[in-house]
Amino acid sequence: MNFDEIMKQAQAMQARMTEMQSGLDNVEIEGRAGGGLLKVVMNGKGDVKRVKIDPSLIVADEAEVLEDLIVAAHRDAKAKIEVRMAEEMQKATAGLGLPGGFKLPF
Repeated sequence: MNFDEIMKQAQAMQARMTEMQSGLDNVEIEGRAGGGLLKVVMNGKGDVKRVKIDPSLIVADEAEVLEDLIVAAHRDAKAKIEVRMAEEMQKATAGLGLPGGFKLPF
């Protein structure tokens, strides 16, 4: 592979990465807890967009349970975002011939 081909591949990858990053605001990932009674929706950048709490969970004496469910739903959404980002990175770097396990510093 010559230098020009490497540069073309790098530019193509950069364009795909830029496109992917600009679309992260529009990606919505839902995390759930409590059997789906509590949902947290985050964008691809990890910003919380919405929280939906089933009214049956709102009990004055059980605030700690609700707090724990919010944390669990957030953790679930974050894990799903990480999986999605790994998939998108794999697509963006496809065809570059990078060695297995190679991680780009993005």
